[in-house]
Amino acid sequence: MINNSFLDKIAAVLIDDYAQDLTDTIVVLPNKRAKIFLIDALKKQVNTNILSPEIISIEDFIQDISQIRTVDPIELLFEFYEVYLSITDKAQQQTFEQFANWAKMLLQDFNEIDRYLLDPTHVLSYLKDIEDIKKWGIEVEQKTTLLEKYIDFWKLLPSYYRAFYAHLLKKGVGYQGLIYRQAVENLLPYTKTIQNKKYLFAGFNALNASEEKIIQHLIAVDQAKIFWDADQTFLNDPYHDAGLFLRRFKSNWKHYKSNPFEWIVDEFSQTKNIQVIGTPKTIGQAKIAGMIIEKILDENPMASLDKVAIVLGEENVLVPLLYSLPASVGALNITMGYSSKNNPAQILIAKLFKMHTNALSRNAKSYVLYYKDVLDILTHPLVEPYAQTSVLVKIINQNNYTFITHQKVMELNPEPTDLFLLLFKKWEQGSIAVLETISELLLTIKNNLSNDNEEEKITKAFVFAIFKVINKLINYYSQHSHIDKIDTLHAIYKQVIDLAEVSFEGEPLNGLQIMGVLESRVLDFDTVIVTSMNEGKFPAGKSQNSFIPYDVKRELGLPTFKEKDAIYTYHFYHLLQRAKNVYMLYNTESDGLDAGEKSRFITQLEVERQANHNLTHEIYNAVLPEKAYKPMVIEKSEAVMDRLKEIAAVGFSPSALTSYIRNPIQFYFQKILRIREVDEVEENIALNTLGTIIHETLKVLYDPFVGRFISEADIVNCFNLIDAEVLTQFKAVYKEGEIKKGRNLLAFEVAKRNVHNFLKVELERIKAGDAIKIIALEKTYERVLTDPGLPFPVLIKGNVDRIEERNGNIRIIDYKTGKVEKASVTLKTWRGLTEDIKNDKIIQVLAYAFMYETLAESKPIEAGIISFKNLKSGFLPFNFKEDRDSEMIIDEIIMANYKVQIVTLLQEILDKNIPFQEKVV
Repeated sequence: MINNSFLDKIAAVLIDDYAQDLTDTIVVLPNKRAKIFLIDALKKQVNTNILSPEIISIEDFIQDISQIRTVDPIELLFEFYEVYLSITDKAQQQTFEQFANWAKMLLQDFNEIDRYLLDPTHVLSYLKDIEDIKKWGIEVEQKTTLLEKYIDFWKLLPSYYRAFYAHLLKKGVGYQGLIYRQAVENLLPYTKTIQNKKYLFAGFNALNASEEKIIQHLIAVDQAKIFWDADQTFLNDPYHDAGLFLRRFKSNWKHYKSNPFEWIVDEFSQTKNIQVIGTPKTIGQAKIAGMIIEKILDENPMASLDKVAIVLGEENVLVPLLYSLPASVGALNITMGYSSKNNPAQILIAKLFKMHTNALSRNAKSYVLYYKDVLDILTHPLVEPYAQTSVLVKIINQNNYTFITHQKVMELNPEPTDLFLLLFKKWEQGSIAVLETISELLLTIKNNLSNDNEEEKITKAFVFAIFKVINKLINYYSQHSHIDKIDTLHAIYKQVIDLAEVSFEGEPLNGLQIMGVLESRVLDFDTVIVTSMNEGKFPAGKSQNSFIPYDVKRELGLPTFKEKDAIYTYHFYHLLQRAKNVYMLYNTESDGLDAGEKSRFITQLEVERQANHNLTHEIYNAVLPEKAYKPMVIEKSEAVMDRLKEIAAVGFSPSALTSYIRNPIQFYFQKILRIREVDEVEENIALNTLGTIIHETLKVLYDPFVGRFISEADIVNCFNLIDAEVLTQFKAVYKEGEIKKGRNLLAFEVAKRNVHNFLKVELERIKAGDAIKIIALEKTYERVLTDPGLPFPVLIKGNVDRIEERNGNIRIIDYKTGKVEKASVTLKTWRGLTEDIKNDKIIQVLAYAFMYETLAESKPIEAGIISFKNLKSGFLPFNFKEDRDSEMIIDEIIMANYKVQIVTLLQEILDKNIPFQEKVV
């Protein structure tokens, strides 16, 4: 903290003016956090031990006067619902979920009405009158039931307020506004009980009507003093929002007609270095904040960072900031709560709600779970290492379980852990049972985590934050048992979790201070770094969470967005007031979730620049390398060469060769390292799965004809077998996957149609006189390729879909599910055949011809493709030069040229000196 800070001055006043009555002095501050800093400031000004004055926040002070306990917003909502049910006709009553949507806003209005000591009946009747005026133009006979209900709602508002106020008073609890109103009513009797006490109010800016009345009363009876931190630059400027409230108090309070306004300082106009830095995105701001801290430490390694504060305009900057700080930052104090929304434990509970509520909505009796919901739970980092479910995950993926019953899940995991049983315990016994299960689950997760690991200690803090929320909900639900729908519980949970925060431990007086905007109140720092200086972030955007219109608020003296902006403005300028070095970071991106234009505060500083302010503006962009990505290069080691020899002996498939042409690194991963794709549930049938089903169906239908010529009757008989066989193959290939609805039903029909159309073409050709003899179906062939250019013989091996003898020629057929045109199997020149992946189908069909050549018994060979999406073109044979159909026959010249190309490709693959080099598109 800087010397002669505001709190140092307050400490000096306490020592100088209140030394005799220090134990009877009560210091009231805007927040609790400033207490520690004030005690430290007092310690610096005394040489002997003294008894500290009592130091409390304004809210604790008001609560002392009213003697009413505050309740959290969710408990308030439950209590309000009880009152709502008691005074609303049963026919008009809404569910808790519907009620909560408007009740939260209404409670905010009740709160404002009470804090500003307005007549609730007048304000709420005013709203009803406004709604009546809006409906003046509607004739009585045209008023619908819905409209009548709407008008009745506004009529009931005063009744809701009175009943709710009385209900809370009876219980001795209340929301902030009620506590403030009661404090004002209790002020005179309270004053009599504290006649020997002295109050010192310090560091305030905006006060509501209740606070004003209480403080002015205590000043009038000479039991209190108030010290402001008003800079003359803002106070004397009638238009500057940073002085809006202080100017009002200075001119309106009776006390200041005859007493000085303390304190007016001249700090903001002093010498300051202000750097405005724009950079893309949140992560960029975090990185720059880390660089600024590193620069401070580099310039003075012995520098104390306790005079440095990073103020976060948005809490989501916190985590990237922590990763961006230099390792030399020792002590660190985070004086802000971190939302539980992105907490790993909360994410798990959210997924749990999703899985179980989806299961209940589908069919509560059979309790059917969706595979994605199940896998999201099983692969969560708080579950996967401890639930021992890797086998279950593998089974679900391999068997394509899209929807899986709860019973089946339990059967597939016969030895479940306690954690697994809690995750998959059915949510059938009501809300309290669900909450108790979640509470037990969180305890189990906590016990799985270690205290030795720093990351797991942080995770434990997150788990504990959610655990507290769940136990609060158990307490609420035990008192309000009639609110018992799981959907309602889910809605309430989502609202509650927004209020749950994880608090960080730290030494508040040492090291770098990281805080939110409100936590910076009353404190002063030498160096201030402010992030998220964008409109809508700092200051926050306008929000209309009120039923009371703007003009009504203006008339009644309630705060509008103008006053809320002024509060933010004061906080911002107070941060700068005594700072010597200020860094303001903002996002330069104009689109995206964390974007927005530069804050008006930056523009205001530029327009109203002070003479002693050195203000600079910079844009930081990430340094991009000359090449955004460097292709991967893998040298061929001895182990790689041994693996290549092994593949050469076992067999290079045509697909392996085309894989190398497509991308050598892909070949390296698949064939050398043998990395396979992970099994995943195929929710919608993929093209390759559909292709497998069609292939296998045709194989089964044609198997009886292998070794003989096909007749018309054979094909006609096959038509009758299509439906049953396609269904059989679907079940064999797609296993437990859903095929009776959605896209999969369409895919099922497509498979049947493709097989049907294929048989139809086949029948037409037989009728036209083709003599077709089936030689082999889905059979593997191989042939050794030897050549002086190769370091060792290479086996070429592959699976051929169909080989037939048609009208005396051998025809080798490869089925393709996708669309293939004639151009894909037409070759214009041999040069560069193996360099272009567009030739992959040619390389493939010629490889089949090469493998079968010695078995053809000198019969002419054709090799080509049948495309199921281009059946009208029939068989598409390999063709050398598009205009010479006679060359559809694969003769010795074609085969020799093909071998030359394949040998060239294999030489490259097997050359130790040529690395595997990634192809980047």
